[in-house]
Amino acid sequence: MSVLSLSKAVSSLSDRLSQLFDHSQQSGILQLVEDVSLPPLMSWLAAQNQFPKIYWQGRDRREEVAAIGSCLDLSFIEAVDDSKLQQIYQQYCQQPHSVDVRFYGGVAFDRTLPSWPEFGRARFLVPRVELRRQEDSAQLLVNLNLNEQSLAQQVQQALAVLAQLCPAQPLLPPQKTEVLSRVDVPDFSRWSQLVTEVTSPAFNCHTPKVVLSRQSKLHVTQTPDPWTVLACWQGRNPTSFQFGFQFSPEHSFISCTPERLYRRRQDQLVTEALAGTTVRGLTADEDEKLAQQLLDDHKNSHENQFVGTHIVSELTPLSVQVNADEPLKIFKLNHIQHLHRVIKAQLRHDVSDFQLLQSLHPTPAVGGFPKKAALQYIAANEGYNRGWYAGTCGFLSSQLSEFAVAIRSALLEPGCINLFAGAGILTGSDPSLEWQELENKLATIMSILVDF
Repeated sequence: MSVLSLSKAVSSLSDRLSQLFDHSQQSGILQLVEDVSLPPLMSWLAAQNQFPKIYWQGRDRREEVAAIGSCLDLSFIEAVDDSKLQQIYQQYCQQPHSVDVRFYGGVAFDRTLPSWPEFGRARFLVPRVELRRQEDSAQLLVNLNLNEQSLAQQVQQALAVLAQLCPAQPLLPPQKTEVLSRVDVPDFSRWSQLVTEVTSPAFNCHTPKVVLSRQSKLHVTQTPDPWTVLACWQGRNPTSFQFGFQFSPEHSFISCTPERLYRRRQDQLVTEALAGTTVRGLTADEDEKLAQQLLDDHKNSHENQFVGTHIVSELTPLSVQVNADEPLKIFKLNHIQHLHRVIKAQLRHDVSDFQLLQSLHPTPAVGGFPKKAALQYIAANEGYNRGWYAGTCGFLSSQLSEFAVAIRSALLEPGCINLFAGAGILTGSDPSLEWQELENKLATIMSILVDF
């Protein structure tokens, strides 16, 4: 079967839509697909003038998605009811097995609190147009929502979106951003107070781990294009997940994160404990020495054990079998390296993605242990709204679901870039060393944005 260029595939799908006067499917999402030869997806997405814009690339780089528009948008600004969200999802996902309708979106770090405008406590949407690259094949997909409008109305809206698509343009290297001011919340003085409190015996005996984080707000003369920044970030850390959500021209959230929340293919699930951090070495010998020191370090291995034990305990009632890899391994990034433990589970057949999100997120790697006490402390003391930072983003479908934890991320707003970093605080944590760990975790994105 011949593979069309993107422009010819768009023309072919437009013709098919124009002739789609009737269809046996009366409800749910109707999906039209063309095999296609794709341009660089980040370049294509940056060139588009329609919103929302979505980008996703898995950590193994076997799959990449760029999408625009929406035919179904589930936005939860106020309190999120998981049972309602699951009911709505099931309403739209009674699809033939040959159709892969995906909901792309994210869940805030703490859904009990108000979140960022536009993003909400949770937001998932089915795009109007998707470009998907999966290993050696690629597709152009158009989605029609037959539950909310007539087929004719959906066809006209889809044709309008296709008609406004722009060709991909080469991305220019990002220009260094002039920073007018930087504000850290909490600042170092407050950070030191919090670390001292969390590591005190009186606190530590009932809450042994809290992941404290910091928002670094950079006031800039001009906000950079999020897709140019993400493309450059992707080049620096190719073994990470890369994703972005731009619901309007004014606000975008991008992430280049190493941490998987989970990947589910039918009833087979893979997740991980990624906690414990050190820097990379300047030489191969130094790098190996630092990695071994990380493996031997009691504080960091203890931190990883907290995360792994929690994940196993949460998965056990949802699974037929759960296995955690031993021993610990090292996961290397551009500037830092982490302790890493893979956990696999065979899920019960009645378990849904919503149960998984509710059980696994937030993990002790971004919240703490026990979860409830750590989250209450963070909400009362950290001093800023995490929103989707340390939340989870990805996609879900009846066939395949994958979510990453948004720990290396940036929120771009007019005149402002918000950067985030966190560190697990346990007995023995030193405020100055943990503050430096925050700086290490921002090193890659800061090197892209500003001159040192």
